[in-house]
Amino acid sequence: MFRQQLDQGVLKVYAAFDTSKFQLQQDDINTEEGIDFKLNNQNFYLNTSYKGTLGKQWGITTGLSYTYAKDKIWINAQHIEDTEHAAHLKLKLKKRFNSRVKLNFGVEHFMTDFKERFQAESTFASYGYRNPITAGFAELDLIYSKDLALKVGLRSDYSGIFKTMEVAPRAAIAYKTSKNGQVSLAYGHFYQNPSRNILKFEQDLKSQKASHYILNYQYTHKGRIFRAEVYNKTYDHLVKYNTESPEYFSAFESSGEGYAQGLDLFWRDNTSVPQLDYWLSYSYLDTKREFNNYNTKVQPSYATTHNLSVVGKYWIASWKSQIGAAYSMASGRPYTNPNTSGILDQRTKGFHSLSLNWSYLLDQQKILYCSVNNVLNFKNVYGYQYADVPNPNGVYTSRALTPASDQFFFVGFFWTLSSDPNDNQLNTL
Repeated sequence: MFRQQLDQGVLKVYAAFDTSKFQLQQDDINTEEGIDFKLNNQNFYLNTSYKGTLGKQWGITTGLSYTYAKDKIWINAQHIEDTEHAAHLKLKLKKRFNSRVKLNFGVEHFMTDFKERFQAESTFASYGYRNPITAGFAELDLIYSKDLALKVGLRSDYSGIFKTMEVAPRAAIAYKTSKNGQVSLAYGHFYQNPSRNILKFEQDLKSQKASHYILNYQYTHKGRIFRAEVYNKTYDHLVKYNTESPEYFSAFESSGEGYAQGLDLFWRDNTSVPQLDYWLSYSYLDTKREFNNYNTKVQPSYATTHNLSVVGKYWIASWKSQIGAAYSMASGRPYTNPNTSGILDQRTKGFHSLSLNWSYLLDQQKILYCSVNNVLNFKNVYGYQYADVPNPNGVYTSRALTPASDQFFFVGFFWTLSSDPNDNQLNTL
């Protein structure tokens, strides 16, 4: 990490490199001896940024980042080698006309170069893609009064891989309903490329589109926060294919669609009970998508309808300790049972976990931390894997997909290096 203060701004340079090796024998219902999986990984990341001023009311932010990633994967007799080079260049200018009007605008360019080599006993294939994206954007902040503010924006992206231009308008308005309350409404279009697992096989597609409508209310008063949000999102140009998973010979098209609508609630209070800080969050999600290899709208396997989280931390001064607890719950995940005619119409049992932790201050900047996950030893199931072929009775046998371990514990030591002698990591634990 390098940081240099210049006459009109600050220059920062950050670089990181890591390498890892990983191997496991993965259980598989179709193979008695399991699947031998091995991964060798290398990553390099470089980021340079400059933030400064141009005159009295102009600001400039610019930066360049580069990423190199190489994965070597072995799955039994198959060998896969992925290499990705990615760069991002951005320039943003900010102009403050007065205390009520501010303009941000700029340009950015993305470049991704991905290659994959696949080799099996008698098969060799090489494929990949290059995806340059050039974008321009502008955002205007208008403060009409102390109670009303408006933000409008426009973004335009040109995708070199699709040879198309997408224009995305966005807007948000906020109004203070009281001294401590605020309501806001946001709208916007967003575009995203299909994943690299699809683009490496097929580039004659479209950018996936999402349209968002979000209504939010927040109340803040004396250490208490209440936030409620309802939203509706629609999706277009989702990628579909005619095989079980994306493959070299799959037929792809950008004809999928879907929606997501729901409610998020959040409450936090750190003043009602001395030394106690707690928060609760709940979300309700109704979503269906026609994508991947599904010919009808289904709830994706990763989407859960109900999610609840309760977290609490209590400081005991005489012990120099903070005691914490966290409970999380999620309703069952959708899955497909090949013994029935439905698609993603089955549900796993709900997910539950209760975790406890203890932070002990050795001194103001040194903390001994202990935690235990899932102390009640809930037997959670994430889904099921079914055999490729039925047994002699015509039934597809299954096995539950469960965590590698139902419980685990962690013991760690945190030492904060800071010029502030009172600084530590207690609030993040």
